[in-house]
Amino acid sequence: MTLPERPFARLPRWAALALLLALLFACVWNAFALEARNAAHEADIEQRLERGQRVDMDLYRAVNARVAAGEDYYRAVADEHRDFGMPLTPFVTVRTPILAWTSALWGEGGWRIIAVILWSANVLGWMVALRRERRLERLAAGALAGLFGMVAFIADIPFSHEILAGMLLSLALAASAGSLWVGGLMLAFAAIALRELALPFLLAWGAIAIFAGERRKLVAISGALVLIALGLALHASAVADVRAPGDLVSPGWRGMVGPALPFYGIHITTLLQTLPAWLAGPLGVLPLFGWLAVGGRLGTFASLWFAGFMAAVAIFARPENVYWMGLFIPAYGVGLAFAPRALVDLAGAIRRPVSERPRPALPR
Repeated sequence: MTLPERPFARLPRWAALALLLALLFACVWNAFALEARNAAHEADIEQRLERGQRVDMDLYRAVNARVAAGEDYYRAVADEHRDFGMPLTPFVTVRTPILAWTSALWGEGGWRIIAVILWSANVLGWMVALRRERRLERLAAGALAGLFGMVAFIADIPFSHEILAGMLLSLALAASAGSLWVGGLMLAFAAIALRELALPFLLAWGAIAIFAGERRKLVAISGALVLIALGLALHASAVADVRAPGDLVSPGWRGMVGPALPFYGIHITTLLQTLPAWLAGPLGVLPLFGWLAVGGRLGTFASLWFAGFMAAVAIFARPENVYWMGLFIPAYGVGLAFAPRALVDLAGAIRRPVSERPRPALPR
């Protein structure tokens, strides 16, 4: 099955007009939502600190230090979870040991170097992945990958499972449509091993492989999913072995915060947080709009991953889970390069006479 290119150009006039109005509303709404969400976020952090709680990065820093000193990961993480007042049930409340084990091998400095390499690879990788697009879009994509990926240089990057996994996923997305898709699959596998929350990325890739009739990719993805399931089962068993009566249980994930939460998560994990809300609000929405307008295999994959995960965060995540959106960095921002194309396609669909049927977009 062929996935259509530039779907906005194929919309009927009424649908294009409705989508344009929805975009304008979303841009204005997000500007106000960011300010409200930021106030709530800062108040939540202040209340948690007043209760004597500490931030998650301190937990991972403490665990990594103990593992580097030779302690068993699961005993160290259980002790620190109890000390931090964090739950041990269900097992997904405990991070996989990959970051701690690798930090023991090459240290925090090693992860800082890897983060910079991944940042550079994303800049180059997106320019290569989009080599068939317009030159201006290709250059903009590389620049946006660099700007949205600047979080790779923060001091706490060696302790951020989500951002490191996001850098891997972004590179995997860039490689997914080309001849280097096997390398992309390996990167996605590594990202999920680092942060199991990245698993929906591979599920989205599998869905695209089914629709595109890519049997080899589907078989490889299925094999990766089997290995991941085995790894998670071993992780769950190891967590169960160190769990004790009286350990805290997670309240669950039924946040129902709405779309303000994922958009705010994108905001605080990128340079958008340095901009005024009236500008950051639209710039946080437009990348998703741009990806939706691309179509084809890559655009559909990116749209399914971004829109699907944002919907899940809006429904299930609690306010303190806002950092989950680090999994989008920096590929989400690349969609901003396609926002002008999206507006042109919508404008063309709106100007089209009602009696004229939309023509299929020409393949590139």
